[in-house]
Order: sequence, then C-alpha cells, then structure tokens
Amino acid sequence: MKSLLITGGAGFIGSHVVRRFVNTYPNYKIYNLDKLTYAGNLENLKDIEDKPNYEFIKGDIQDFDFVNQLFQEKNIDGVIHLAAESHVDRSIANPLEFVMTNVVGTVNLLNAAKNHWGSNLSDKRFYHVSTDEVYGALGEVGFFTEDTSYDPHSPYSASKASSDHFVRAYHDTYGLPVVISNCSNNYGSHHFPEKLIPLCIHNIKNNKPLPIYGDGKYTRDWLYVVDHARAIDDVFHKGKLGDTYNIGGFNEWQNIDLVKLLCNVMDEKLGREKGASQKLITFVKDRPGHDLRYAIDASKIERELGWRPSVTFEQGLEKTVSWYLENDEWLNNVTSGNYQDYYKKQYQH
Repeated sequence: MKSLLITGGAGFIGSHVVRRFVNTYPNYKIYNLDKLTYAGNLENLKDIEDKPNYEFIKGDIQDFDFVNQLFQEKNIDGVIHLAAESHVDRSIANPLEFVMTNVVGTVNLLNAAKNHWGSNLSDKRFYHVSTDEVYGALGEVGFFTEDTSYDPHSPYSASKASSDHFVRAYHDTYGLPVVISNCSNNYGSHHFPEKLIPLCIHNIKNNKPLPIYGDGKYTRDWLYVVDHARAIDDVFHKGKLGDTYNIGGFNEWQNIDLVKLLCNVMDEKLGREKGASQKLITFVKDRPGHDLRYAIDASKIERELGWRPSVTFEQGLEKTVSWYLENDEWLNNVTSGNYQDYYKKQYQH
C-alpha cells in the first residue's frame, strides 16, 4: 500500500484532492495533514472521513520535528503539498506568516522527505502545488508558460515563488524526485467565503454589497476545482520528474464581467428579476500591488498528459451556485466560525 501525505487537505482545493485520491485509489493510504487554520474545514470531508484508507492528522508543517517523525511513523513515500497561506490581502497585512508557512514549511517537508527516502527514490514523488501568481502580471496579450520568468508582486506570490525555487533546488542538488504545478484561480464547492466567487454568492443571497476592486478590469483565468484535482492526479502519476506543469481553464474573465454573470445566475436561481443583483455591485479602493491580468497556457499538460477541463465556465459556475444554495448549513457554519467546532466533536475524544 502506497502511503501518501496530502498537506492542507482540509482546505478548498486540498479537500477535493483528498476526496479524489481516497475514492479513486483504495490501495493508497491517504494521510491528510492540516493545521486547521481559518481556511481548513473538516466538514469539507464528512463524506469520506470513515473510509478505511483515510486518516486525518492535525499538525503544523512549520514544526520540523513533528513533520520528520510523521514521515518515519507513517512511512510516507509520496507527498502532494498544498498547505499554504494563500489570501493576498492577508499577506499584505502579515507577510511573515506567509514566509513561515509557505517557505519554511515547504523546506521542512523537503528535508523530511530527503531524510526518510535517502537514496531509495525509485517509487517516491514530492509534488509541490503552486500558483500562477509567481509569474507576476501580463499585459493585454500573451500567456504564462512553464518557461515564463518569475516576477512576484505580493508577499503571497513572493513566498510561493521562493518555495518553488527550493523544491527545484532539492531536485537539482539532492536528486529529490519532484514535480511542480502552477495553477490559475479555482472556483467550486467548499471555498472559504473571503474569495471572490463564494463571497459574491453569499452577499447576493443576503442582499449585501458586492465589493469590486478598482475599475473591475482585473482579468483572471478560472478553473473548476474538480478539474484541478483531476490535473493533480495526472501530474502526480504521469508527470515528468523535475518538470513544471501549468494548469489553467482556457477561460479568462474580467472581474466585473464575472460578477455580472454570477448575478444573472443567482437571480435565476433565486427567482429574482434579471439584473436585480447587479445593483449590489460596489467599487472599492484598489489593493496595493494588484496584478492586472493572469492567463495560463495549459497546452503542455494537455499535450503530454492528455488533461483538459471537463466543463465550461458557465456549467461549472451553475454547479457551484447550486451547491452553495443547497448547502446553507455549511456556508452558515463557515461565516459564523462554528465549523471550527467540528474537529473537537469529531476527533478530540
């Protein structure tokens, strides 16, 4: 049985990855390591928590002794590393926290893997999940490729860029079997409602303002989170060691257009007059270092691994809105903070 450590598995993307691996690979033992900060929510994984090949472990990747011991005790031979502080606004307020988790935490995991695996690397793999924000900003044309130079502009993207460099350095220096992926913005179910799409769904439902930075012209590529989990599966199993894979949705939207589309979907779902929710749009002061446009060229992963998104943005957005409207309890627990009680009820006996 393969012992696979997934870090940050109680978070938004991580929970979808954990679910996919637990359900798809019953011969893998999946260890979900999460610190359970504000963005980690074990209610995301209620449907698989009793599966025999799944185990949750609460812990902090900043604690090297703990991480090192975990590799030894569980005989970890594969890592999918998603644990990260990821909200740009929070990084502007507290950069050091991002350095500690995203850089030091990643190096701790690399050292633990190096210590435990030694020279026996034939069936091992360390997969580091990163972001397109490390590449900086694009003008109105062009795309990020795997060869684009790094040019991070926020403390968040700088910390992720640094961790990417360390992962590559451990491959080049110690021969550690690594792969990296850099992904565009994700959307879907179980997303903490400080991010744009779940925040707007929550606010539209409750007739609250929809805050849009600057003029709303910031452009992002959006990928349905279930498709990202599929891509991570492909890269983990078939990606070439030492390589990077850009994962994107072939799907660019300006923030203002995305929010207007979301308003229309919500109006239809809620039985409101079309255009009613667009009146909630409120432009707010821009944030510092805000990158104008990100766009991913995902042709390498399509060409080499045969991956493509399975849904259009309109299909994915409709699925996403339906999930949030059907899961009031989850959303209410997150916005009230009550979700943090779930760990105590479920795991602290």
